[in-house]
Amino acid sequence: MGGFFGITSKHDCMTDVFFGTDYHSHLGTRRGGMAAFDPEIGLQREIHSIENAPFRTRFANIFNEMKGNSVIGCISDSDPQPMMVRSNLGTYAICTVGVINNSKQLIDQYLSFSGGHFDAMTGGRVNSTELMAALIDQKSSFEEGIAFAQKQIVGTANVLILTDDGSLITARDRMGRIPVSIGRREDGYAVSFEEFAYEKLGFTFEKELGPGEIVKLTPDSLTVLSPARKKKRICAFLWSYYGYPTSTYEGVNVEAMRYRNGAIMAAADRENGTAQDIDYVGGVPDSGTPHAIGYANEAGKHFARAFIKYTPTWARSFMPPNQTERNRIAQMKQIPVKELIQDKNLLFVDDSIVRGTQLKETVDFLYASGAKAVHMRSACPPIMYACKYLNFSRSNSEMELLSRRIIIELEGEDGLKHIDEYSDGSTERGRNLRRAIAEKFQFASLEFQSLEGVIEAIGIEPCDLCTYCWNGKE
Repeated sequence: MGGFFGITSKHDCMTDVFFGTDYHSHLGTRRGGMAAFDPEIGLQREIHSIENAPFRTRFANIFNEMKGNSVIGCISDSDPQPMMVRSNLGTYAICTVGVINNSKQLIDQYLSFSGGHFDAMTGGRVNSTELMAALIDQKSSFEEGIAFAQKQIVGTANVLILTDDGSLITARDRMGRIPVSIGRREDGYAVSFEEFAYEKLGFTFEKELGPGEIVKLTPDSLTVLSPARKKKRICAFLWSYYGYPTSTYEGVNVEAMRYRNGAIMAAADRENGTAQDIDYVGGVPDSGTPHAIGYANEAGKHFARAFIKYTPTWARSFMPPNQTERNRIAQMKQIPVKELIQDKNLLFVDDSIVRGTQLKETVDFLYASGAKAVHMRSACPPIMYACKYLNFSRSNSEMELLSRRIIIELEGEDGLKHIDEYSDGSTERGRNLRRAIAEKFQFASLEFQSLEGVIEAIGIEPCDLCTYCWNGKE
């Protein structure tokens, strides 16, 4: 995933952007970067790896190295950024959030004839932010260039640019799949993925950009360069998984949505008469926990943390660079509260079930710690399609997705013609999918939130939500 944060101010704002960017650390674990503009020094930039250390420690000395009244920062789960570019539009720094799926075609179509070149990465890959800048530079203004680039790419791209006069230019992707929020303070404006990041710094909400909207910010002004498009497809996973609990998107708070989501699942279980002999309800921490609280409240069951994640040294299980080490760290982090596990019927709610690797290890660990039964609930429908719009649930092959693998095991390739039935727990195929996964993982029972249930919990019109990973509909 990834996120960005920026401020244009009448005063030095390095400290504020440092903290504002750090508040986006839940969105990525690979690279962090900052760029600043100072009237005397000009543009400056720093990029560091954050794979084995958090953003704040990598950039702790940034105040001795950079200064500026206009500053941007980003957390990236993909390529190093911000990029510094010198072009026909001037010198500027740029960062993006999203994914470009047609990089090779774009390079061949628009850039090969120019004799230009890119900094090649491992395997010959091109930095997607650098490609985005090259496309923007095809036009004679940032407004035209951003609109052109977003129209050409297959994927998603939110953009934040720091120009050589200290202005900020930002744009939300054409379908509005991820947010861009603007805050106002007496000395300037802030741009953020997460609204709460600037609110903690004394800014108040000014506006949330609409799909495809482009704005220019100075300390004294907000100018709309291109108005919002009407059609919207905001990612439903913002609420289900990677949004921070305090975040609000399109007027809907993440934590409150997760409580509603859990309650809807509990009501469905009660109606179906399943998993009613539960001693404790818990979440697969951390993002599954609020869904579990909502479930427990509705079901009238005790909420308990039957195991605790030890996070002082490894805050996120996927931080290590290879899968074997990630699995080992995930295992080492889980510490049981045996009094809450021994001979107990437990129900856990996870935010999603993607590949299932770590979930199986968690369930094995619970049984090894003395659990009598482990019921599992997924706070979203079965993930059937690898996301092609964001760096979430992206796979080298869709066969990495657990639900797809089970379908093939049950019915072969012909089963993929019936994905809608497998997603629906009320159909025979849907029941077979859940039964097969439950047997493989030793769940006492398994159920997924329905698509209708998660949409109800969000409370936004279905036509405004992107649910591609669940139903394959664009």
